[in-house]
Amino acid sequence: MDKKLPGHQSHIFSVDMRRANNCEIMLTKIKMPLPDMMSAILALDATVLDIDQVENLIKFSPTKEEMEMLKNYTGNKDMLGRCEQFFLELMKVPRVESKLRVFSFKITFSTQVNELRSNLNTINDAAIEVKGSKKLRQIMQTILTLGNVLNQGTARGSAVGFKLDSLLKLSDIRARNNRMTLMHYLSKLISEKMPELLDFGKDLVHLEAASKIQLKLLAEEMQAVSKGLEKVEQELTASEGDGAISIGFRKVLKDFLHTAEADVRSLTALYSEVGRSADSLAQYFGEDPARCPFEQVTSILVLFVNMFNKARDENAKQAESEKKKLEKEAMKDRANPCSANKDGADSERARFISPNKKQVWLNCAKYE
Repeated sequence: MDKKLPGHQSHIFSVDMRRANNCEIMLTKIKMPLPDMMSAILALDATVLDIDQVENLIKFSPTKEEMEMLKNYTGNKDMLGRCEQFFLELMKVPRVESKLRVFSFKITFSTQVNELRSNLNTINDAAIEVKGSKKLRQIMQTILTLGNVLNQGTARGSAVGFKLDSLLKLSDIRARNNRMTLMHYLSKLISEKMPELLDFGKDLVHLEAASKIQLKLLAEEMQAVSKGLEKVEQELTASEGDGAISIGFRKVLKDFLHTAEADVRSLTALYSEVGRSADSLAQYFGEDPARCPFEQVTSILVLFVNMFNKARDENAKQAESEKKKLEKEAMKDRANPCSANKDGADSERARFISPNKKQVWLNCAKYE
């Protein structure tokens, strides 16, 4: 449709007015002559056009309908608005929108691949740290022993392992006097008997970061990279028939494709390795990866570490006041002697088990 634009003396073709205005605003921000911009596009020169500018160029690439209408325009092209002239400039390049999308992919490729590789390495590192931590293993063995003491006399009193999510129940079980949770007691026990284990969380440097990574999202990102590379290959093949206008474009794209393919092969191999590593982490705790996937394992472990550290810190803060309290109680005991509690496992078990012996926390499963 022909419209008269402000400042023009004749009816000329124009795209939708709002789209034309937004396009002109975008071109004003790029601040370069249209021929120079087209040269940067064909050279895939990211030093001239950044990713935001390229994405905007994609957004304002002419549609098939707009290109058809411009092709049918026979008037004075100098009278066209800046948006229409921009469209005409883009139309000189075959499949210009495809080339812009390839340009966008090329700009973001290195960052995307590096982030993927970093996340994959974080997962690998976390799995290695967890499985390799002797301190964590000793903590788990202590918990198993403690659980068996608590469950003495029940069907679960001689368990060889426990479900991983049982770790989160340690803060829910309280002593009969309601003053101490089992997590606090575990921390106190470790502090007194095996203080070298108190900082076991320091072995798990990458655990928290790994717990925030979703394997499903990584799979989607891997697929996006592979599809993007396919689009590059398709455009490179299609551009063989473009003629002289795409000679420089093809040369730059070939060089990029050669490097990118090697990066993607390496990334694909790492992704496969990480998949096996993630499954092995669940299996290490005797869990089925299908039912207790990597994300769940790491989330449980992060929560456990944080709860343990919190209990440890709370124990430490109360140590001084508790010491004074015990001294006062000792003075009272000397003044009014009473029968001592039984020593050993029975007395510790009595702290956390109700009279009807139904307080059972351990959820058994083989732990290897």
